[in-house]
Amino acid sequence: MKRILVINGPNLDILGQREPELYGRETLGDINGNLEALAGRLGLGLEFFQSNHEGTLVEAIHRAGREFDGAILNAAAYTHTSLAIRDAVLAIPRPVIEVHLTNPAARDGFRKTSYLSGAAVGVVAGFGPRSYELALLWFSEPGRVAKA
Repeated sequence: MKRILVINGPNLDILGQREPELYGRETLGDINGNLEALAGRLGLGLEFFQSNHEGTLVEAIHRAGREFDGAILNAAAYTHTSLAIRDAVLAIPRPVIEVHLTNPAARDGFRKTSYLSGAAVGVVAGFGPRSYELALLWFSEPGRVAKA
């Protein structure tokens, strides 16, 4: 069974409370529960991780490269600022899909730049919690365990 680590960055622990007009009312727990159900139907194993700290996210990405078949990463604001997270994604031998609840390209100018997009095998953005599900569907396809 393929195992995927779902990594969430800063402020995603307060989803449902934080700017619900932009991010919706679903909590991270709701999203994780729906992903767990989908993973069960797809025959995938999931583990979830969230941190508001950049270095801890880097360590989680390293762990994904050692212990998992891939990762789904919502680095949140670090998407636009962190070379360390980009370098961690580039350093691991497993595919990482960058996800976002909103479409950063349709938001503030500074959000249009992602340091992660060029390091990830793909990007899913703008579909709310479905962004995670679409990324998980990619991992369910045969052969999706090595970097493209």
